[in-house]
Amino acid sequence: MTLPLRPPVMPMEAEVAKELPEGAQWQYEPKWDGFRCLAFRDGDDVNLQSKAAKPLSRYFPELVAALAALRPRQFVLDGEIVVPIEGRLSFDDLLQRIHPAESRIRKLSRERPALLIAFDVLVDEHGRLVADEPLSRRRAKLEAFARRVLPKSGSVRLSPATLDVDQAREWIHDAGWNLDGVIAKNRKLPYQHERTAGMLKIKRHRSADCVVGGFRYATSGRLVGSLLLGLYDDEGKLNHVGFTSGIKVSERPALTRKLEQLRKPPGFTGSAPGGPSRWATERSTEWEPLAPRLVVEVQYDHFTGGRFRHGTRLLRWRPDKDPRQCKLSQVERESRAPLLIT
Repeated sequence: MTLPLRPPVMPMEAEVAKELPEGAQWQYEPKWDGFRCLAFRDGDDVNLQSKAAKPLSRYFPELVAALAALRPRQFVLDGEIVVPIEGRLSFDDLLQRIHPAESRIRKLSRERPALLIAFDVLVDEHGRLVADEPLSRRRAKLEAFARRVLPKSGSVRLSPATLDVDQAREWIHDAGWNLDGVIAKNRKLPYQHERTAGMLKIKRHRSADCVVGGFRYATSGRLVGSLLLGLYDDEGKLNHVGFTSGIKVSERPALTRKLEQLRKPPGFTGSAPGGPSRWATERSTEWEPLAPRLVVEVQYDHFTGGRFRHGTRLLRWRPDKDPRQCKLSQVERESRAPLLIT
């Protein structure tokens, strides 16, 4: 058998937008917090491909098996690989799959199996190329595919979609940590193997008040380079959760003097910089502890594994905020939001 579309295939990618577009031509979908994946089925062969056109099959054997077990013998789906843990998506557990040891991958696939959430179809269940058809037709074909083929509560799920912009706004504001935002797609356009204005991503803006538990000097000179952020847990321990480095150059000398006057160990009384972490760098142990007196508000994208996944954006100082009010609960409370898939 031969698919009309074979890997490697570049996926359709979204441009960033600040606001949700409105109009009858737009379809809205959740932006899942996972790995983008194109899934190819051609007879007995199943291939999973990443957004960067790299093979993913060896890391997700349970998805390969699930796709191979479906009745149609030819199709290509576009979707997102996620790992659900107790009703939420765990990016940390997803990252653990990228491991050199097959035995480790097999173990994780049994203990914490992944899902493929499908949101587009490029080759239908009859082996026909549909990528050149408008999204409105492709979505109808995908929904029909899901009704006829996908087992209920199986490893391959259909991603929800809506034409209602108010529903999309609810997803952005209420859906919690399982979503990275919302994707808006032009229903009139075919699948485009590039970044396109016909597909827009609107990210959710999140902020948190954090204690400045320490700082690092810049790589050159003796001026502050980044602030180390902390949040208190239920036991009253201050845990290191990330950093922010967006400090104006003009403000660095005065801020450095202020921070140096507040130097006082231990800085963090719970988890501290330099501990075991996939984010650790050579400079992880080079930091100055501070008395927990300063509070900043930062903007961030994700909080996973007990810390901000990426660097945060410094929004403002909060001299009005009691450091003891800066608790982990403010970033953990939304993790109990529904997954939106069944």
